[in-house]
Amino acid sequence: MVQNPKRLFGTDGVRGIANLEPMTPEISLKLGKALVSILKKQKAQSRKIRVVVGKDTRLSGYMFEQAISAGITSMGADVLLVGPLPTPAIAFLTVNMRADAGVVISASHNPYEDNGIKFFDRWGFKLPDELEYEMEKLVLSESTKDLRVPPSDIGKAFRIEDAQGRYVVFVKNTFPKDLTLEGVRIVLDCANGAAYKVSPIVLQELGAEVITIGVTPDGRNINKECGALNSKLLKKKVLETSAHIGIALDGDADRVIFCDERGEEIDGDKIIAMCADEMIRNRTLSGNAVVTTIMSNMALEMFIRSRGAQLVRTPVGDRYVVEEMRRRGCNFGGEKSGHIVFLDHTTTGDGTLAALQILALMVRREKSLSELSRIIELFPQLLLNVRVRERKPLEDIPGLKNLVDLHSKKLDSHGRILLRYSGTEPLLRVMVEGENEELIRDIAKEIASHIEKHIGLENA
Repeated sequence: MVQNPKRLFGTDGVRGIANLEPMTPEISLKLGKALVSILKKQKAQSRKIRVVVGKDTRLSGYMFEQAISAGITSMGADVLLVGPLPTPAIAFLTVNMRADAGVVISASHNPYEDNGIKFFDRWGFKLPDELEYEMEKLVLSESTKDLRVPPSDIGKAFRIEDAQGRYVVFVKNTFPKDLTLEGVRIVLDCANGAAYKVSPIVLQELGAEVITIGVTPDGRNINKECGALNSKLLKKKVLETSAHIGIALDGDADRVIFCDERGEEIDGDKIIAMCADEMIRNRTLSGNAVVTTIMSNMALEMFIRSRGAQLVRTPVGDRYVVEEMRRRGCNFGGEKSGHIVFLDHTTTGDGTLAALQILALMVRREKSLSELSRIIELFPQLLLNVRVRERKPLEDIPGLKNLVDLHSKKLDSHGRILLRYSGTEPLLRVMVEGENEELIRDIAKEIASHIEKHIGLENA
């Protein structure tokens, strides 16, 4: 993995507050031009380059959709506009339509004021660091300024009217043909985001009774008090309606969390444990390994090992999970945050697809989600976010290393401390995990307080 610091791209594309650097229409246009410039170098045949462009439901999506499309067409490539659709739908459609790249305009779980742009290659995989650096260099050096084609070669933009239907059929086909969701009552929270139309259709067409939350986007309410990061309403609705399961997607629907029939939240680590257990039982787990990130619970690692398989960790970001899966020949992995990747079906995290695999498990085994999730008991884990004024190297924060070493000795082999900067926000995340909940709380608070004192925004 390339180690050079990136100035535009974070862990998942370019992201920021809409209409402020770097998330401006001007930068978006340049990114469109840079993308096509790189694609032209890669492309041997003379066929016109085509790029799928999708978005979530943010107000600023209209602006960025037009800007990046202008950049792409100014370079002589065609744009295939698919409108609001989940991030994994863009990955699928890029491959399905034999396009050369896919573009997603979304800031995922962030509030509506933010937006972002991420890219997929022709095979539906997120661009590697090397290509992102190349695009970044073109944009920041102003090399795109003189990149353009003559009037006769300008590209066109086409609206793909059946894009939603294509994705619905694809996702439904990942559900076992011999099963149905008839008799299953589901509360589905679409976060007023990209999946607000397609995900309810998928579940309804498979026979489920679907009670929806967050399916009335207005451009400003995406992720607002709903979705995968705000499950309070989901839990309440599950209990009120006596539903069998609650499913919550985030703004671009590439991640999912569940709540069981008792209103208890089921996070990505438990989802990974349930799915991995089933795949190991059925001997369908490739590479005898599950790939996840440094954030996943220690209990998950112990569980996977107890089943005779290996747990492999990567840096945070589903892109790094997928890269490691491909490198090792694995077909299953994911993140605690709810990005779950089934490479036998798709190329990136897909919340709706992952939900169907859990629903299939419930139906086939005739067990409730609470029963299935009992196969693993996670260690207590506390995550604190410290808003920082600068991304100072951790080793340069006075006294931090000694403090972490001191507390690591207290945890011994029954816990761990992890510090990392967010790839998308000015935050330093403090994660402490262990068997003693009171101890990890005290440790996390002391470390967070120390960081805040030295580089916290409040102490600027």
